[in-house]
Amino acid sequence: MPRPSESAPLIGVIPPYMLDRLAQHNDARVSMPAVKTLIIDQQQRGLREMAVQPPRAKPSPSRKNATPAGKPRRAVHDAANTTTLPGKLVRAEGRPASGDAAVDEAYEHLGATYKLFWDIYQRHSIDGHGLPLVGTVHYGEDYDNAFWNGTQMVFGDGDGEVFNRFTVAPDIIGHELTHGVIDAEAALLYQGQSGALNESLCDVFGSLVKQYALGQDARQADWLVGVGLFTAKVRARALRSMAEPGSAYDDPVLGKDPQPAHMDDYVDTPSDNGGVHINSGIPNRAFYLAATSLDGPAWALAGRVWYDALCDERLRHDADFQQFAALTLQAAQRHDAAVRDAVAKAWQTVGVQP
Repeated sequence: MPRPSESAPLIGVIPPYMLDRLAQHNDARVSMPAVKTLIIDQQQRGLREMAVQPPRAKPSPSRKNATPAGKPRRAVHDAANTTTLPGKLVRAEGRPASGDAAVDEAYEHLGATYKLFWDIYQRHSIDGHGLPLVGTVHYGEDYDNAFWNGTQMVFGDGDGEVFNRFTVAPDIIGHELTHGVIDAEAALLYQGQSGALNESLCDVFGSLVKQYALGQDARQADWLVGVGLFTAKVRARALRSMAEPGSAYDDPVLGKDPQPAHMDDYVDTPSDNGGVHINSGIPNRAFYLAATSLDGPAWALAGRVWYDALCDERLRHDADFQQFAALTLQAAQRHDAAVRDAVAKAWQTVGVQP
């Protein structure tokens, strides 16, 4: 079993190196929210470590409060700018819109994530057994992050200078909830290549949540993660680009997007749990290449291959890129030659497979 510090860090959508940079800015409107966010994240990290699950710990099908297959059960709470979870219940499943943008966005995007996994992969919620989808909005004051804490989603309002509210992007919510899917299926260690693979899978399925909700095929999609998350003051298209890793932002305050697109540029670093938010650009681009070389929507063929590889019992919790690529190549054997070729060429193009 991995040590808790390896398997259960706080899994926030904003990389710690980005918050560290903002915390050093000379404008207090930028630095103070980042400092407060880092402090809260450290506190939440300790709580998540205490709740660590061993790899492949499968939830019980008889989970209390599970819902009938095909039906989500959402609950959105309001922390009222405190850090108390879950906060006051504001919108429960089937209730009308609240009029609070953050509440209603969280409700809709939780539902969009459920819909992708159920409609396309016949997965009944995050754990596969009807886990209720709980979210808390208005968390903290000017909190610059969103995270999955092992049981629920949490969303900050952003600082208004660099970040908008964290409910604004459906792929961000899809990304964070996919961490829960990974917890249930593979418990990928959040360190080095297995951690970068963890982050990449979340970008893949977060992007598919957005594309499925919009009814886009692979070649129509923008392949940008977190559009709308940055304010207009920031020179950024999004948080990450799956099509062109390293091109999402180039800003005096944020710096330049550090993601590589090829193994030749893999970043060895002790920060960011060994570069989990950085090197995820390599498998991200592999998925983009596979999906866009095939006709139709990305969730149908490439998405099915990636999902089957994620759920494969042979996926080790310390898997590297090459091991995951091998599982996708095996999953692709269930499809026609076009799919097999697309997957193989994608991994070759990014330098993971020879």
